[in-house]
Amino acid sequence: MSKTLKSLLVGTALTVASASQAIELEVTHWWTSGGEAAAVTKFAEAWNATGNTWLDGAIAGSGGTARPIIISRIIGGDPMAATQMNHGRQAEELIEAGLLLDLSEVAEAGGWADIVNPSSLLEGCTLDGKIYCVPVNIHSGQWMWLSHAAYENAGLDVPADWNEFVDSAGELRAAGTLPLAMGQQGWQQNLAFGAITIAVAGTEAWREVTVNKNADVARGPEFTAVFDAMVNARELASGSNVQDWNQATNMVITGTAGAQLMGDWAQGEFAVAGQVEGVDYSCLPGLGLNDVLDTGGDAFYFPVNDDPEITAAQLELAALLISPEVQVSFNLAKGSLPVRGDIDMSAANGCMQKGLEILASGGVLPSGDQSLSADTQTQIEDLMAQFWSGDMPAADAQESYAELIEKAD
Repeated sequence: MSKTLKSLLVGTALTVASASQAIELEVTHWWTSGGEAAAVTKFAEAWNATGNTWLDGAIAGSGGTARPIIISRIIGGDPMAATQMNHGRQAEELIEAGLLLDLSEVAEAGGWADIVNPSSLLEGCTLDGKIYCVPVNIHSGQWMWLSHAAYENAGLDVPADWNEFVDSAGELRAAGTLPLAMGQQGWQQNLAFGAITIAVAGTEAWREVTVNKNADVARGPEFTAVFDAMVNARELASGSNVQDWNQATNMVITGTAGAQLMGDWAQGEFAVAGQVEGVDYSCLPGLGLNDVLDTGGDAFYFPVNDDPEITAAQLELAALLISPEVQVSFNLAKGSLPVRGDIDMSAANGCMQKGLEILASGGVLPSGDQSLSADTQTQIEDLMAQFWSGDMPAADAQESYAELIEKAD
């Protein structure tokens, strides 16, 4: 390791730089909901506290909108200093083109190999033995969020799992409440598909299809049950006309919908609304049917540039994002699990504690971003958008999905 880098790491997060050393870094991301904005502020505050400046480059519209803009800027020679993406295969082509900074020395100095848990998160940042991103959180999509007000209004108990929720849907609808809130975007509908798949087909069938790309299993009876459940879910969401995920979450917060299938980041919206887990809402990992979570998440990448001072600041920021204090403050605000297994998260609410217990028990799965290419993921999201917006029969959707798995890379 170079002496310069060692010097940078010693001072990370603790030393306030002098004004003459201050560096302004533009950081792009797609965290624009209330909860997400509160979380990214924790990063900005920590970076600004070093005497440097966080120039926020929020891009509205979720990853599907922001990611092409981010990649276009990097390829086009107008890179930001740092950018959020998901760890996995989304940046694979940028790395192969030599456009992203090698963080291996920072990772070695910080002992990332010993502290990142599960280790698959760091593997998702690694290509040909070099580390190109810093994972900052663990996100999982297998959560159902339930409104206590909606169930109280209908005179029903809050369901304990997906099956009880489906059984309650008719009475919810009769009480004037939409059973299932769903944003009209392919990634949200694909997230719901993943959650239902793991709950209905089970983890072995899910792994055989998503990880091993076994199209025969995708055409088999376990996935027939999944697509039957998807037709039912589509009916339960009929009348949900919102676009963004946080608008759907707000329907649960206000009690106009009974439930939403959404990742753990929904916690940030409940927190901003002042709602309390177990009192105003409930959360069910694995849809209450299996104690497993996939372990995708967000990571920061640092485009290559020609300015040594910018490069040094990029490395400093990378180390800061995974430091213990920043990991705690960011993830408590974001509603996500930390990537470090060695920090105190006792201040987390009940939902996050459930996630931490599952993580500690080893009930984790890789995320689709780690197993499937960005191209395959996009094709599946397009299929889900088509399925949810029309009346595609379950058998047709299953065959189309199996064909995508058959040619997945």
